[in-house]
Amino acid sequence: MPEAPMGVENRANDRDKRALEFIENVTRNADEVQAQVLAAILTRNADTEYLNKYGLNGRTDRATFKKCLPVITYDDLKSEILRIANGDTSPILSAHPVSEFLTSSGTSAGERKLMPTIQEELERKTLLYSLLMPVMNQYRYMQGLDKGKGMYFFFIKSEAKTPGGLLARPVLTSYYKSRYFKERPYDPYNVYTSPNPTVLCPDAHQSMYSQLLCGLLQNNEVLRMGAVFASGFIRAIRFLEVHWRQFCLDIKTGSLNREVTDPSVRDAVGELLHPNPELADFVERQCSVQSWQGIITRLWPNTRYIDVIVTGAMAQYIPTLDYYSGGLPLVCTMYASSECYFGLNLKPLCKPSEVSYTLLPNMAYFEFLPVHRKQEEAGVILESPAPAIPKTLDEKEREELVELVDVKLGQEYELVVTTYAGLNRYRVGDVLRVTGFYNAAPQFHFVCRQNVVLSIDSDKTDEAELHSAVENSVKHLQPFDAQLIEYTSYADTSTIPGHYVLYWELRLNTKDCSVPSSVYEDCCLTVEESLNSVYRQGRASDNSIGPLEIRVVKEGTFDELMDYALSRGASINQYKAPRCIKFAPIVELLNSRVVHSYFSPQPPQWAPGCRKWVAT
Repeated sequence: MPEAPMGVENRANDRDKRALEFIENVTRNADEVQAQVLAAILTRNADTEYLNKYGLNGRTDRATFKKCLPVITYDDLKSEILRIANGDTSPILSAHPVSEFLTSSGTSAGERKLMPTIQEELERKTLLYSLLMPVMNQYRYMQGLDKGKGMYFFFIKSEAKTPGGLLARPVLTSYYKSRYFKERPYDPYNVYTSPNPTVLCPDAHQSMYSQLLCGLLQNNEVLRMGAVFASGFIRAIRFLEVHWRQFCLDIKTGSLNREVTDPSVRDAVGELLHPNPELADFVERQCSVQSWQGIITRLWPNTRYIDVIVTGAMAQYIPTLDYYSGGLPLVCTMYASSECYFGLNLKPLCKPSEVSYTLLPNMAYFEFLPVHRKQEEAGVILESPAPAIPKTLDEKEREELVELVDVKLGQEYELVVTTYAGLNRYRVGDVLRVTGFYNAAPQFHFVCRQNVVLSIDSDKTDEAELHSAVENSVKHLQPFDAQLIEYTSYADTSTIPGHYVLYWELRLNTKDCSVPSSVYEDCCLTVEESLNSVYRQGRASDNSIGPLEIRVVKEGTFDELMDYALSRGASINQYKAPRCIKFAPIVELLNSRVVHSYFSPQPPQWAPGCRKWVAT
């Protein structure tokens, strides 16, 4: 690597040196590597149905590729993907057999998107994982991470089989169940407090309980902690708040809670669990203190950083993480999705607001569609709204796409990828801003997910979906001659787990008629039933999202909201009520006008798999 930042240890072991040299090589020769990647993808997939449909005829140069192939979204590929899901094994998208589908947190028609993948993609993911610790080890403050353990909360989620027999599951569930994770060679820098069976337990409660208990049993060995998303890490701490007394009892007696019934989990935890009254008393003293500020460094005193994603929608959890951790560094290490693993953060100890990811040119072939966002009227309301980029690009827009090495500093782009698994010029939906370059490879700040207005965990709800759900729910009000005048929404993360809040302003056309509480609760549940499968899974299975809340506000509240926007410079001719709010003064204004509040009485219906596998 080039000149290291102040406080960085320049010496590295052989493995670290090889990893850093690899990063140096692919970033210095980024354009050459990109050309090689595209040629390799097009060569291996030359005889696929998809490439032949567009007349590529075995050519592998960039110019022909861009001339012949359209820039696409998931809906453009849906028929091909459903054919594969229903058992068609011909080379439709990839010459290599599709090994499984990775279910995206993004949705299409309310269901998770199915991303085809091939077996060798696991090798590329493992390669990226292998680069994370060598980058971290450069920092003097991080020396000695091989002398302790990482306490990470890893979980598997539900999976389903398509009619053709292929598994459909989240990308991390696929990785944790693969031999690359289960049979990983010993690495002193990647020793975890959670035994494999506790990670692979399908029961989320038992998995969380056993992983937390194992972390407490090894509390002095923990040097770093983490989870995938900040929301998941906070749920773990909240779980500890609820169950710490039972943990103390288990530790004191050396006997595992009977609620943990999975035999493999009981065996794995049993190897670590022995009577330890002294540790139990220590945990009790720390957890019984009224304030849980700094609880992480009190229980795990040697922890140096928290490894979680705090970019994008997860940034809303930073104050809570700071509270629980006592201000430990929050580290974002890598940028990945179900479609592809993209790159890593070469300055992992930077502030969360300064996180930038270097895209590694060997992972896929990257293109970038310029995004020109218009700030929302009185921008304080929506705060950098997600751009509305057209689904179908015209010829001029297609010509605007630029190569990895040709992006411009400060410009925002939508990411477009071509993968080994058969996605060609596929729009991922992420909007990125160029913040700099490492050698010839650009570095990007994650700006937002296209069109998303609400997100608590891995859920992503857009404005159209939210509006449709609200329209479905207000039908319950019709028998009472009540009318929804206006509404907006808010992702409330002050609760654990966080939950969606809808602010409704109503007009009761019949003065003597009131709407029963049970009807508002039915409205809440109908909204939830109308949302996508990722949201419903978070509510019904993962417990990562709390019950949806409707807050009814006084008549005239949205007029006051407009007045506030106008006072800050909005144009009365162009003003429209925002469908999502984030700006604290706006939230305070609405909360001050709330007259009633109602919650969904039960989780929405959800089951693994897709409601409709077959094409229509």
